[in-house]
Amino acid sequence: MKEKMLKVIFALVGALLLLSGCINTSTSLSPTDQSLPPVSGFADDIQDIILPGEMEWDREKSMTIKTESFRGGIWRYVGKVETISLKDFMTSSMQDNNWKQVGEAASSDIMLAFVKPNKTCMMVISEANYRKTGLTLYVTIDKTAAVGLNPFGEAITE
Repeated sequence: MKEKMLKVIFALVGALLLLSGCINTSTSLSPTDQSLPPVSGFADDIQDIILPGEMEWDREKSMTIKTESFRGGIWRYVGKVETISLKDFMTSSMQDNNWKQVGEAASSDIMLAFVKPNKTCMMVISEANYRKTGLTLYVTIDKTAAVGLNPFGEAITE
């Protein structure tokens, strides 16, 4: 089941990559696009995804990519938090930072999907080893996306 879910996630990220090349307008880079090391309380250097202080970055299970038009990656965190508490925290935090929740699925893991005009963030909350909870973020940032469009090129109405 987890393998199928990961295949779906990678297929969605791949589709987003393909679609991001179809958008032709450009925007200027923000200061958050310039640094790489993780900042305490934030997911990597992405300042609009806030994490609970109990979550620790797992460097070995994380990776990032940067190109001229695209930025993203997979960030893995582990911490001693309750699964439902982490879900509630992340949902509230993302909404506070103007992310729009566009999906949720639950089985033994919880998957949440959020979008902004040029960003997507899918997260999987799962039980990890030693009574810890894992949080894996799949983030895509299309640096060339037009303001007001979602990652699929559709106009966002708020």
